[in-house]
Amino acid sequence: MSVTSLTELWHEVVGTQVDPPRWQIIGAGAAALVAVAPRPIWRLTRNAVTIAHEGGHALVALCTGRRLSGIRLHADTSGVTVSYGKPRGPGMVFTALAGYVSPALLGLGGAALAGAGHITALLWACVALLALMLLMIRNFYGLLTLVATGAGVFAVTWFATAQVQGAFADFAVWFLLFGGIRPVFELQWQRSRGRAPQSDADQLAKLTGVPGLLWVFVFGVVALGAALLGAHWLVPHWTTVALPGR
Repeated sequence: MSVTSLTELWHEVVGTQVDPPRWQIIGAGAAALVAVAPRPIWRLTRNAVTIAHEGGHALVALCTGRRLSGIRLHADTSGVTVSYGKPRGPGMVFTALAGYVSPALLGLGGAALAGAGHITALLWACVALLALMLLMIRNFYGLLTLVATGAGVFAVTWFATAQVQGAFADFAVWFLLFGGIRPVFELQWQRSRGRAPQSDADQLAKLTGVPGLLWVFVFGVVALGAALLGAHWLVPHWTTVALPGR
């Protein structure tokens, strides 16, 4: 990106870019699927989904009037967000609910921006969110993970060509959409074996009286729905069938 003033930077951010070729969008989706599906790769890339997960907890906690204490990200790709406030009630429910749905909803928001051609705005929004989250990190590994992720996104945003930025943005959106689905299945697999007694779904069950399995179902519906709608926004005409004229 080559800008000489804040005004020029602002116009770059709010401006639109040309629609990328369909092969680029579909290729980015295939690459994102490779980053999510194989377990060895997922062990590394899942860190990005954990950032979105814990960031969702933190954002909703603040929006519902809870006091945010801090966020920790761990090397095993787990994380924890600590907030203080009423132990029950809507604020606590929405805070617990936010984690598993946040990656998918962030991906959906990204798909809306990318589909409308606002690639630069999407990338700068990612940089801003990572910078804000950095203020609440309370452990070294979390700090290192966020700095590395933020630096990578910033480098693409500032130095890469428009085509590279578009491909990267498409990949990131697909990754969040796909990455929002797999943790839901992993959650239920762990719950079925008694390995996640304090999971978000089980905390929601204690708060609301609704069984944890139904909350997992809600997570899954949101993740799958976001993926389908996001795919439609990214590739709006991929299901169009040409009908013969009369």
